[in-house]
Amino acid sequence: MGKMSREKGKRGERMWASVCRDNGFDAHRTSQYCGNTGEAADVVGLPNIHVEVKYVERLNIYDAVAQAVHDAKEGLPIVAHKKNRCGWLVTMPAEVFFAIYRESSYCEELPFGDDDHDKL
Repeated sequence: MGKMSREKGKRGERMWASVCRDNGFDAHRTSQYCGNTGEAADVVGLPNIHVEVKYVERLNIYDAVAQAVHDAKEGLPIVAHKKNRCGWLVTMPAEVFFAIYRESSYCEELPFGDDDHDKL
């Protein structure tokens, strides 16, 4: 990986950490390859979430998710990714989505029946 790619990756990690802070989480980049923290996540500060950050124009999302799953010793693996002039997206394995959804208030039954589904 060239120096410009590494710098863009670091910039993406700082940007994602900033998004997390803007949403009330004390997030920051890790020193994962310096041996300082022992943490493999790119950004820490989201409790019980292992974050892999990708800031690229073309992303093999399956490889990125596989990396997050492999590296997640603890926590739910996610990939936070973006490309230039686009917003952030979060991708995760389906079982992670359902684990989060089950615990959320969104999982409550909708206040209408099946006949009202077309009103959405």
